[in-house]
Amino acid sequence: MTQRGGLLWLAGALLFGVFMALGGWQLQRLAWKNDLVARVEARLRAAPVPPPAVAEWPAVQADPGGFEYRRLGLEGEFLHAGEQLVQASTELGAGHWVLTPLQQRDGSLVLVNRGFVPSTAQWRATRASAHCDGPVSVTGLLRRSEPGGGFLRRNDPAAGRWYSRDVPALAAAVGLPPSRVAPFFVDAGADAPCAGAQGPVGGLTVLRFTNNHLVYALTWFALAAMTVAAVVFVRRDAARRRLHGQSRGPA
Repeated sequence: MTQRGGLLWLAGALLFGVFMALGGWQLQRLAWKNDLVARVEARLRAAPVPPPAVAEWPAVQADPGGFEYRRLGLEGEFLHAGEQLVQASTELGAGHWVLTPLQQRDGSLVLVNRGFVPSTAQWRATRASAHCDGPVSVTGLLRRSEPGGGFLRRNDPAAGRWYSRDVPALAAAVGLPPSRVAPFFVDAGADAPCAGAQGPVGGLTVLRFTNNHLVYALTWFALAAMTVAAVVFVRRDAARRRLHGQSRGPA
């Protein structure tokens, strides 16, 4: 085998190994994604459970994915003075999420996304009829905080412009004590209490899990197979050329 031929086999072997490793990694990601989807679907079907207690908040912060989309049942009173609007784009169009602190019986606070309203003006016109006075019960999904802002748009607390549901920043903007605010928020369901004529419309949580890992895995494995085929073709073509040259002999 010539030095050139040896380099060709080495390069082919390296590429083959890389492509196979990437394909195997995508199969691992596929298994992880399927497990995630199964866990979320199970949580959605489960009966509501109490929200994580204050002692569990560090665990929620450390592993938000382990708690997200749990169905929760909360009881307490809305603190409407701390209500804030976060820009939203939903199946109902563009508008805002209404986020209101809920004070639970133990004094802890959970930001509740009461739902969607079409515009700030319409919400202000009907807000009084949508206020809940006294104890309420809310069923919804636990969601992880969304720090920073939206795509290419940063939250501007000073101006009251919010593009993401950043729990710590929203809480700080209305002076809620950080130690009492849960590190998550809750998307209220379609049966959210005290919905007025213009909302808030609950139950609009979007559950969308992109799962193209099998396609990616097959693509990498196909590239591995093509690498083997290319090396074999080049080697056979080189051998054929050598034989052809020998058969012709010297001029």
